[in-house]
Amino acid sequence: MLPKTPKPAVWKFIKGSAKTLFVLEAVCFAASYGLYYRMNTDQEFRQYINEKYPFALDYYYKIGEIVGDSNIRQTDANYWSSQAAKFNNDRRE
Repeated sequence: MLPKTPKPAVWKFIKGSAKTLFVLEAVCFAASYGLYYRMNTDQEFRQYINEKYPFALDYYYKIGEIVGDSNIRQTDANYWSSQAAKFNNDRRE
């Protein structure tokens, strides 16, 4: 019979780290997909992102232009400018 030798602690550490890294990557992917989905479906959320994190919205528009929907930026700009004009007209009255 062959004697069993314990596995080195390094392999145990690598195995545990790989599992942790895989779970962390899956969580980050799910969070980023959820954020992309919300930005893709909710125009008011895009406006909030534009006010707080304009660089993130710029990346979203760039991805959209690469994928093929190149008019989202124009649509949002037109909608937000009409909303601002409407708000200014309401304040004057």
